[in-house]
Amino acid sequence: MSARFEAEATSIAGLTLLTRRRFGDERGFLSRLFCGEDLSVYGWPGPVMQVNETVTRHAGTVRGMHFQHAPFAEYKLVTCVQGRILDVVVDLRHSSPTFLQHVTVELSEDNARSLLIPAGFAHGFQALSDDVRMIYAHSAPFRPEAEGGLHPQDAALHIEWPLPVQNLSARDQNHPLISTDFQGLIL
Repeated sequence: MSARFEAEATSIAGLTLLTRRRFGDERGFLSRLFCGEDLSVYGWPGPVMQVNETVTRHAGTVRGMHFQHAPFAEYKLVTCVQGRILDVVVDLRHSSPTFLQHVTVELSEDNARSLLIPAGFAHGFQALSDDVRMIYAHSAPFRPEAEGGLHPQDAALHIEWPLPVQNLSARDQNHPLISTDFQGLIL
């Protein structure tokens, strides 16, 4: 446990749920979104190579399920700083005992949780409120040629989205379904 956050293991090895500690008074609070020194204990491999922000306007919108192939496979630290989401992470590691299993976690501005996602996982989320704002820290830069994805409504994933799925991007609609010969990611 760090002075800056509490860490909780999930049902999938390597996937860690973090709850940020808030230090505050009547003016508000401070919480640290990222600390490489603390996160290295949970596998964060080095410097942050990219930080992204997304805004999702409408509840029910699904984004995902995205990943990057080696050698650009990445760790992600995913944080919701406004609104609420159901965050979904699927284990795609070829030799993992939890291959194709997933974890769902609610992240919100109120619960101060973040999800530390190792390389080898597909990630997506559904907005549970309007005007969701997310911050992502990445251990590797985005490379279009390394991009991969799975269809977020693939029955083989067994994801139960709490709201009717809407506003899928053309890219996400065109992600493939898992085939019988799908081997996952070899990192």
